[in-house]
Amino acid sequence: MLENNQQVIILGAGGHAKVVADALSRTDYKVIGLISPDEEKGSLCFGVEVLGDDNVLDFYSNKEVLLANGIGSLSGTSLRWNMALKMRDKGFVFVSVIHPSAVIAHDVVLAEGVQIMAGAIVQPGVYIGQDTIINTASSVDHDCYIGANCHLSPGVILSGSVRIQGGTHVGTGCIVINNISIGSNCLIAAGSVVFKDVSDGHILIQKK
Repeated sequence: MLENNQQVIILGAGGHAKVVADALSRTDYKVIGLISPDEEKGSLCFGVEVLGDDNVLDFYSNKEVLLANGIGSLSGTSLRWNMALKMRDKGFVFVSVIHPSAVIAHDVVLAEGVQIMAGAIVQPGVYIGQDTIINTASSVDHDCYIGANCHLSPGVILSGSVRIQGGTHVGTGCIVINNISIGSNCLIAAGSVVFKDVSDGHILIQKK
């Protein structure tokens, strides 16, 4: 892995990219530009220059530049995960974006490319898989397992020993009680309370 003080290019120029850029601005990483096919090359998005589309990365060394995934994660869309796969195939490494206000226990294990946003809390014994987002003010209690390519939307609360498999989207404000297992590629609708296990590929709408 590359060390801090490295240059970073952000994929995307939308709302999530803005949040990622702000978090990185509070660290030792230096954001040198954004990649977006939808914005004019040389223009500024939230103060960061647009370098062009992803073909621009052919002119950068994967040993000198880190990437940060600023493409948003919405249920039913795969652009974020597909772009990460494409860039890794080119040898690029994704920085884990950790907002300084996040509280993370000393023994938490974070895979490459994890993003933990402002005000989030991650307690001891937690594992978070590759490219997963723990969004604003979410809380992950002790001994939880969260697989790759998951998204815990703002304000999600996981009680202790919850297991969530890869590709699952947990909507804003959800509460998951302790010892629950949620399968892969699930959608847990915003505001749901999860009090029983959820099988792979399931859509759950369980209101408070």
